[in-house]
Amino acid sequence: MTQNKPKLLIIEDDPGLQKQLRWSFDAYDVVVAGDRESALAQIRRHEPAVVTMDLGLPPDPDGSTEGLATLEQILALAPDTRVIVLTGNQERANAVKAIAMGAYDFHQKPCEPEVLNLVIQRAFFLHNLQMENRRMQSNQADSPMTGVISRDAGMLKVCRNIEKVAPTSASVMVLGESGTGKEVLARALHALSPRAKERFVAINCAAIPENLLESELFGYEKGAFTGAAKQTKGKVELANGGTFFLDEVGDLPMALQAKLLRFLQERVIERIGGHEEIPVDVRIVCATHQKLKELCSTGRFREDLYYRLSEIVVTIPPLRARQGDAALLAHHFKNKFCAQESRPTLHFAPDAIAAIEAYEWPGNVREMENCVKRAVIMADGPTIVADDLGLPDNGAQVEEPLNLRQVRDEAEHAAIVRALARVDGNIVKASEMLGVSRPTLYDLMSRHGIKSSA
Repeated sequence: MTQNKPKLLIIEDDPGLQKQLRWSFDAYDVVVAGDRESALAQIRRHEPAVVTMDLGLPPDPDGSTEGLATLEQILALAPDTRVIVLTGNQERANAVKAIAMGAYDFHQKPCEPEVLNLVIQRAFFLHNLQMENRRMQSNQADSPMTGVISRDAGMLKVCRNIEKVAPTSASVMVLGESGTGKEVLARALHALSPRAKERFVAINCAAIPENLLESELFGYEKGAFTGAAKQTKGKVELANGGTFFLDEVGDLPMALQAKLLRFLQERVIERIGGHEEIPVDVRIVCATHQKLKELCSTGRFREDLYYRLSEIVVTIPPLRARQGDAALLAHHFKNKFCAQESRPTLHFAPDAIAAIEAYEWPGNVREMENCVKRAVIMADGPTIVADDLGLPDNGAQVEEPLNLRQVRDEAEHAAIVRALARVDGNIVKASEMLGVSRPTLYDLMSRHGIKSSA
């Protein structure tokens, strides 16, 4: 009978209260514990989603030290557990301290079973939502586009274009500001292509000195120059059969531009010091934050090479232009670094979300990642506040359209996307924030083409 009931752990040292609480919550598979050791044993054995606990546990039944220590160990052992603290009227300070340590909620004693039952139901519901969200993310883990997290219409269009282009043999140029994720898209393109089982080889043209770049690209023969002690293949040759990614191609020296153009036309290379033409079958993907057409007009980039490289051009919008993505990515990186740094789950305070949405993010997603990682490390308690982010207040002004229907639709779409981003995709919280019912929100999301998860 209890196999399909959710597990509820009650930590209470009074046998009479244990019996009363067990009787009050017959909708759950209730397990009980009377002290710290037995509570931790029940956590390990049953992994309950929700726990109610009295802070007054032996050997300190009149104080809170043992209860707070038990709470700390429960959250360290099972960070996702929703712990509801039961306190007396004179122990409000301890309840606040417990919330600061990561407890889900508190309820005053003597308990009102009906009210406490509602708190427990909501705790189970939110825990189930969190688990479902993780399952969805896990199911998407094998998708090549997993690295792209967005609800913005422009960014989703970029992803669709990558999926269209990937099965072809066309050379692709990825344009975008620094930190927008150009290499992420290049790797997704490779993973979706028929060459996915072969190598993806990347080289950053701006990071290698000009006198070494040619040998890095095309390799060299033994004795070709001082120090060339053995034959060495270049990155282009190593990528044979796969994808070769030229990052920051706008920094490629003019002399190498001519040699790269010959390779793209003939699909053969010659190592430095060699005389043998070596055929190479490789797909070229390049990226740059520079405006190559302007470089062509000033003679700093070969126009014929530009047209060879740009058979398909994909432009990634900057983060500041992606509606709702700043908050969405902030939640993603927060969850990632909480797990990586072994910190209990943190939450963004409203002022932190406001600062994230107002900031221009000149460093784009890379800057966002670094900022949130620093905040996760430096935050005191379970909440990240604006000061932890260290961002200036710098809101951007956008010119609004004048067509009334367009204004209404765009405002409605933006409000839904922002609400979903702020609450990390939680439909219940988003509908509450927007002041509509869940069915209404689902209808609006369907109308505007907004998916419930990234």
